[in-house]
Amino acid sequence: MADPSSYRPRPGEIPDSPGVYRFRDEHRRVIYVGKAKSLRQRLANYFQDLANLHPRTRTMVTTAASVEWTVVSTEVEALQLEYSWIKEFDPRFNVKYRDDKSYPYLAVTMNEEFPRVQVMRGHKKKGVRYFGPYGHAWAIRDTVDLLLRVFPVRTCSAGVFKNAARTGRPCLLGYIGKCSAPCVERISPEDHRELAEEFCDFMAGRTGTYLRRLERQMADAAEEMEYERAARLRDDIGALKKAMEKSAVVLADATDADLIAVAEDELEAAVQIFHVRGGRVRGQRGWVTDKVEEITTGALVEHALQQLYGEETGDAVPKEVLVPALPDPVEPVQQWLTDRRGSGVSLRIPQRGDKKALMATVERNAQQALVLHKTKRASDLTTRSRALEEIAEALDLDSAPLRIECYDISHLQGDDVVASMVVFEDGLARKSEYRRFQIKGFAGQDDVRSMHEVITRRFRRYLAEKERTGEWADGQDADTAGPGVGDVASDGRPPADGRVVPDDGEALVDGPALKDDDGRPKRFAYPPQLVVVDGGQPQVAAAQRALDELGIDDIAVCGLAKRLEEVWLPGDDDPVVLPRTSEGLYLLQRVRDEAHRFAITYQRVKRAKRFRSSPLDDVPGLGETRKQALIKHFGSVKKLRAATIDQICEVPGIGRKTAETVAVALARATPAAPAVNTATGEIMEDEDGAPETTTDAPGEPVTAGTPDERRGQER
Repeated sequence: MADPSSYRPRPGEIPDSPGVYRFRDEHRRVIYVGKAKSLRQRLANYFQDLANLHPRTRTMVTTAASVEWTVVSTEVEALQLEYSWIKEFDPRFNVKYRDDKSYPYLAVTMNEEFPRVQVMRGHKKKGVRYFGPYGHAWAIRDTVDLLLRVFPVRTCSAGVFKNAARTGRPCLLGYIGKCSAPCVERISPEDHRELAEEFCDFMAGRTGTYLRRLERQMADAAEEMEYERAARLRDDIGALKKAMEKSAVVLADATDADLIAVAEDELEAAVQIFHVRGGRVRGQRGWVTDKVEEITTGALVEHALQQLYGEETGDAVPKEVLVPALPDPVEPVQQWLTDRRGSGVSLRIPQRGDKKALMATVERNAQQALVLHKTKRASDLTTRSRALEEIAEALDLDSAPLRIECYDISHLQGDDVVASMVVFEDGLARKSEYRRFQIKGFAGQDDVRSMHEVITRRFRRYLAEKERTGEWADGQDADTAGPGVGDVASDGRPPADGRVVPDDGEALVDGPALKDDDGRPKRFAYPPQLVVVDGGQPQVAAAQRALDELGIDDIAVCGLAKRLEEVWLPGDDDPVVLPRTSEGLYLLQRVRDEAHRFAITYQRVKRAKRFRSSPLDDVPGLGETRKQALIKHFGSVKKLRAATIDQICEVPGIGRKTAETVAVALARATPAAPAVNTATGEIMEDEDGAPETTTDAPGEPVTAGTPDERRGQER
């Protein structure tokens, strides 16, 4: 725990101007970001008698080890920079609303030649019109099904669209009149885009125009005695009205507004947002946050506005935003919203009438969301706390292990040996901290030696970071902190800077892997309180030996053996047996299983890449296009290997020099081993009678009789 006076800036050093400040901890992580109209006055509030500070503020300033600031010209610039830094650094003491990426939206892909209507989740894409969010995806599909009668816009995927264009036959929706079938040119690209724009206008709330137009067309058709057409238009009008009824009118003046309500207690706050377009509620969503800093309702509203509109522009920011309390000061926030929209935005508290009544409804929703969240979380927090306490007691630790790292080794009969590292913080998976390794120190199958190599590499990086940042303890030998080797990126290649990077294929939802000197978490920079290895005595001994060799003596090690779920400690002849109903055992099992999943996923990716490799990959100067041309011309690598140089030269784009290089490379390459059905002993052959490699999944040769038998060979 640091003394704030040890890093307090000197008098007169802090400027009396607008700016953004950052508190950093001893590891140089940014733990808090704030903005101020006057940096001098705001920062002075943090450096007073600790007894006068709010408990959360006191925890923050004693956790911090330094403070720095950036001066800006206006409070609006400070607001923008604060939002950018909070998104970038993810400070632990800032209010962070749990993201709502899972909410489904109705999206129209106006960035395509033939716009498509579909359900979309996740980050918003440029050129796509979004409507919502909706509570459930089925609600979007019901609405779209009604509207396709009137606006028959394309809804099919790119694959279905291309197949219909190739065969000249539209899909079922094209036959029943719920798609204008641009795939078979029943409608021009221009007319289809106009149809999609009309669909967007209707969803945006401009409904009266289309209803009046259809009613006029229905009357004209009836007058001309085209009764079938009139009946069809009548049904279209009914479909539109039914779709409109799904979102009742809440504001009679056809207002476009967002209403934000907050329900809070001492520890948490829930935010609910109603999106009103054309006087109708078009979407609803909400967030819950821990109040990790002393904060007012107005400041909670300000953070909610940043979360809601930080990446929005244009009409996505409504003309009117109604809130329960105004930020202090309100002018910079209102100007920021105006800049995002490109025109004036009214930010105010509703005082009377329909808007005040609707705000009361939103507030009730926020209150219910907070109660529901606390009901769910109470049991979860209690369970996690009990699990960590049980682990600490069973392993005789000084305190509960708030950060646990687990390691596992995976291979297939000694090939493609890899390792995984997963991280659990406070009993929850922290996927942005996951890492994976290739075992390069030796060849073959040796789980104990592999575990020793991985633990050594991981904690060499930790010591290297301590040396670089000057965090060495007295008498500690810096010579042990040489960087590890063999750490790999998600494509299997060593990164240029030698660091391990996150696995892009593993949905690392907690944010990007973070850098070294700018306050974001550094790779391998933070030690765990407990290292768990998947295995028994040999693996535990290897992990402990690696730590001993590096001079690390403040990290506990244990192993979890699969057979009897026994917990092994270094140097003990007997395992620690936790009760089968123990929450601590359940947590260790979850950590171990997650490490196994992460390792075997990486091992399968590497194996698939190896099987998809070709002797042509090693030919210098031969790109992907010419490789495909060679395979297409000869039909297989085997036939290409048997071809003469003159025959290879017949392939377009292949000169004699390249042909000679290809011929030499193929002559040196060893032909792939034939695939064998191990259930029957049969060698699989191609049509020429030569052995071939068959697959039961992309890039995965058949090496055993059944999928279950093959999985049994994986470790």
